[in-house]
Amino acid sequence: MAEQTIDVELDLSGEVCPYTFIKSKMAIDALDPGKVLSVTVDNSESAGNVPRSLSGEGHEVLSVDKAGSGRWRIVVRNGGTVE
Repeated sequence: MAEQTIDVELDLSGEVCPYTFIKSKMAIDALDPGKVLSVTVDNSESAGNVPRSLSGEGHEVLSVDKAGSGRWRIVVRNGGTVE
C-alpha cells in the first residue's frame, strides 16, 4: 500500500477508554469526508477498541500498527458522504 497522506494527527497517549474513542470520534467527525486521521494510543485496549468503534461508526480503518514500545498508530479515513 502506498504511503497514506495524513490530514490530522492526534496523540492520545496517557488516555484510556472510553476517552480514546470519544476524542478520536470527535476528531474524525470534524474532518471532511475522505480526509485521514492518525491516532496514537499507548494501551492495548484502546488499540483494539478505537478502530472497531470507528469502523462501526462508518469510517474506514486503513491500518493499526505498533509505533514503538507500548504504542499503536491507528489510521482512519472519514467515511462520511459529501452533502
